Amino acid sequence: MIRAALASALLLLAAPLHAAPQDLPPGALDVASGRLVDWVIPDAALGPVRVTIWLPAGYDASRERHRVLYMHDGQNVFDPRVAGYGKVWAADRAVTRLMAAGRIAPTIIVAVWHPGDARYRQYLPVGIFRLLAADTRAAIAARAGGPLLADRYLAFLVTTLKPRIDASFRTRPGRADTAIVGSSMGGLISLAAITDYPRVFGRAAAVSTHLPLLGPAGDAPPPFAVDVEAAWARYAATRIGAPAGRRIWFDHGTATLDQYYAPYQAVLDAGLVAAGWRPDRDFRSRVYQGAEHEENAWATRLDEVLAWTLGDDR
Repeated sequence: MIRAALASALLLLAAPLHAAPQDLPPGALDVASGRLVDWVIPDAALGPVRVTIWLPAGYDASRERHRVLYMHDGQNVFDPRVAGYGKVWAADRAVTRLMAAGRIAPTIIVAVWHPGDARYRQYLPVGIFRLLAADTRAAIAARAGGPLLADRYLAFLVTTLKPRIDASFRTRPGRADTAIVGSSMGGLISLAAITDYPRVFGRAAAVSTHLPLLGPAGDAPPPFAVDVEAAWARYAATRIGAPAGRRIWFDHGTATLDQYYAPYQAVLDAGLVAAGWRPDRDFRSRVYQGAEHEENAWATRLDEVLAWTLGDDR
């Protein structure tokens, strides 16, 4: 019974986080402070992309330019009524606290909603996929159920969304003031963003990153572990490059789905060090004992994540 219960729980955690939210239209979401702007942007490859922008309190009365924090799984960023399982990062509250304490500069949040059933293939980076063995790629292709969309999604962020954000709001558009953050599969695509577009994104946070890429199924360990770990070593050695002023936050817990992540993260950390990244200066890799793979756990540590990722002191 215990094994069956754990299997069911892990299968739920591995599924896209969009179970039974309310379908609230643009303009109907709530935040504790500041205000929201809702866009739906058409894209030939991705379809309509919903984007929710949070402007902090005081934005309208000031002339100050703001940093921009891009976040994936936008349904789960602000309002629990549209979030998977009713859980959110409450990112507006975290950024408000950090700004009030002087720990980060004024910041706008741009929350990009995930596409539902296509979430896996939109967030699985093509760069790591190409480094895998044929049988691992075949398993990922079967799981994705269609062509990978990550390259198109990143291009949308860089060539369509970011120019529109910078034209519509008072932003500081340089890479040092442009961050990208996500969890689980969103952590993967955040790492891909700062890897593939190092002149656009200077800061990234990959929270509870689903580095195994596949599984696990029930209480069995993730499949293809040897191949996937080797691919992450090659990814760090051949794709990420030297830090060159960038910074990346990584973390994971030790419970539920996160219990499987440590070996993969250790490989990636070692690869970054070999590529010249300095721990706790260019990148930080944290473990949260007992933390689970879900938004409440991520919200609990979000202040720490963003203070380091967005802060000026390292």
